[in-house]
Amino acid sequence: MDFSSFNPLFSVSGLLVGILVGITGVGGGSLMTPLLVVLFGIHPATAVGTDLLYAAITKSAGTAVHGMNKTINWKVVGLLGLGSIPAALITLWMMAGVDRKSLGAVSFLTYSLGWMLFLTAFLLLFRKPIVDRVAEMRRHRPPVRASTVSALTVVLGLVLGTLVTLTSVGAGALGVTILLMLYPRLEIRDVVGSDIVHAVPLTLVGGLGYWMIGEIDWMMLISLLAGSIPGIIIGSHIAPRMPDRVIRPILAVTLSLVALKLVLS
Repeated sequence: MDFSSFNPLFSVSGLLVGILVGITGVGGGSLMTPLLVVLFGIHPATAVGTDLLYAAITKSAGTAVHGMNKTINWKVVGLLGLGSIPAALITLWMMAGVDRKSLGAVSFLTYSLGWMLFLTAFLLLFRKPIVDRVAEMRRHRPPVRASTVSALTVVLGLVLGTLVTLTSVGAGALGVTILLMLYPRLEIRDVVGSDIVHAVPLTLVGGLGYWMIGEIDWMMLISLLAGSIPGIIIGSHIAPRMPDRVIRPILAVTLSLVALKLVLS
């Protein structure tokens, strides 16, 4: 490994992304991958693969915290993994079989990333009213059978496994929103904790798969981690002093503008 290629600009970017993650709780993939593609011109496949390993490492710390606080529903984690891990492996197998440098592949990955950012921005703004509306509708209908909820959780895992492996985005924004709808009696901290724990094996499998097909930039990963780990710590300390109703709309607008650039590029 050639440490002379260490890029401090990646570390600065990691620091800024880490601070935003610590303040908002938004997954790093929604911020880091588009930053690498748009600002640094990194190939989308390399950006996604490197970011998946980055997420696996950073979310491991969150897993330890949620484990100590006992805010993990292991049944939910298992059901999600039952769908997401096979979906990730199938997606990686398909990625390995295409020319990822071709214009078509680059356009598809960039376009997919852009639309996932639009979805993330939308859910940042409207998650609560959507979840509240679904909860209100369920109160006036017969209870959903436990087997149906379990099956839908596996389907959610399939969707997340595919989307996260393709774009590194979706595990947090989409995953938490749907889980809140499926499990209205779970505390939100347990939903968030379960989603983070599930994301660790998913992003690890995805990242290792991208490594096997030659799409990991190890020095970029080290540079990002050097900035983002202290950034997350700083952001976590700032978070209680920051008004969430101000930060989330600004972040949503920023993600939408980046998404627009990716979709129209």
